Amino acid sequence: MKKITADIIKQDHLVDDIYSMWIKCPSIANEAHSGQFVSLYTKNAARMLPRPISICEIDKKAGSLRLVYRTAGKGTTEFSTYKKGDTIEVLGPIGNGYSLDAHRPILMGGGIGIPPMLQLAKELSAKGVSKDNMTVILGFRDNTFLVNEFKKLATILISSDTGSVGVKGTVIDAARESGVEGDMIYACGPKPMLRAIKSYAYEKDIDAEISLEERMACGIGACLACVCKTTEKDEHSQVNNKRVCVDGPVFKIDDVEL
Repeated sequence: MKKITADIIKQDHLVDDIYSMWIKCPSIANEAHSGQFVSLYTKNAARMLPRPISICEIDKKAGSLRLVYRTAGKGTTEFSTYKKGDTIEVLGPIGNGYSLDAHRPILMGGGIGIPPMLQLAKELSAKGVSKDNMTVILGFRDNTFLVNEFKKLATILISSDTGSVGVKGTVIDAARESGVEGDMIYACGPKPMLRAIKSYAYEKDIDAEISLEERMACGIGACLACVCKTTEKDEHSQVNNKRVCVDGPVFKIDDVEL
């Protein structure tokens, strides 16, 4: 991973508290892949810890990354004020990403876990997975975002908490209603959603990889603030824990306890 000063190419307000930021960072973009994240630093010296943001899209030719994030505190609110031409300190790429082994993948994203599914869909498409063989199930609270980008790559199903769009309920409700079939589930979202996906994957006998969302401090594996409980002992610490930032954020679903 590298820490650099990146130029902000563009920033858009998508919906509600969701923003999309493109940054120029060739050295990071060249090494990044789906499922990884970067850490962004604010310009306020009082906020020393970086904010982890998942990678939504990678343009290796242009040397840029797209970061779609939710304003959840003072740091991300500061980021939302940045304009084209501003700069931002970036550390990355960090963590392990998704495998690309599926032939009939099912991608499930909930809330701010939706953005990283877009780069994964693009990489699976580049490997030859057709639009008809890829299903993306997106779970929203209410208003949608990024849907048109996904429609270019896959068959799309939508669920929402209010029922204002798609199936009223969860991504699992949408999957059951449509009778979705596949050979691998890739997922990112809040823990209750991932817990339901684990049960669904076991029920359907489908392999799954999930990206965990945890609060992080350092983002480089030193502070142990983002450990998750695992089914096997870590070979160094000899406890059933792993660090989400560097051992994850993507894990095989059998390897973690939810």
